[in-house]
Amino acid sequence: MITLKTILVPSDFSECSDAAIRYGLELARRFDAKLHLLHVIQDPATQPWAAEGLSIPILQAVDQWQKDAQQRLAGSVPAADAGRVTAVAKIATPFQEILGYADEHAVDLIVMGTHGRSGMSHLLLGSIAEKVVRRAPCPVLTVRHPEREFVHTEPGAVTASAV
Repeated sequence: MITLKTILVPSDFSECSDAAIRYGLELARRFDAKLHLLHVIQDPATQPWAAEGLSIPILQAVDQWQKDAQQRLAGSVPAADAGRVTAVAKIATPFQEILGYADEHAVDLIVMGTHGRSGMSHLLLGSIAEKVVRRAPCPVLTVRHPEREFVHTEPGAVTASAV
């Protein structure tokens, strides 16, 4: 028997992430589980250009991005499901924060989109989904949009990209 109590959906607000949110929400409904939506903003202090020092306007902008992301995540689910959803935006290294969040919140399943990069793009950028799949403390369901979707959006449903 499968028991899901806590589901995590990391989102970068792409179409792939919107599809992952739909999957996560439907699974949360079916299993009466809690759904955690997480957006991770890359910490600017970890960027090569940060060695020259971060200015106050950049730090203020990042703070605003975090607030906006949290509101956008919260708005990505119908009001009827708001009680089962926790929306969080963090500033960190994405794959590390996703793994840490999953561990900290005893997540039973991570549902995340994959952009399906290949070749030089994958080599240079790596894959957050791949790193999460390899190191996650729980199963990971990857969703590739728009292929073989089995969760269909109801008319009038809200998605992260529509907000």
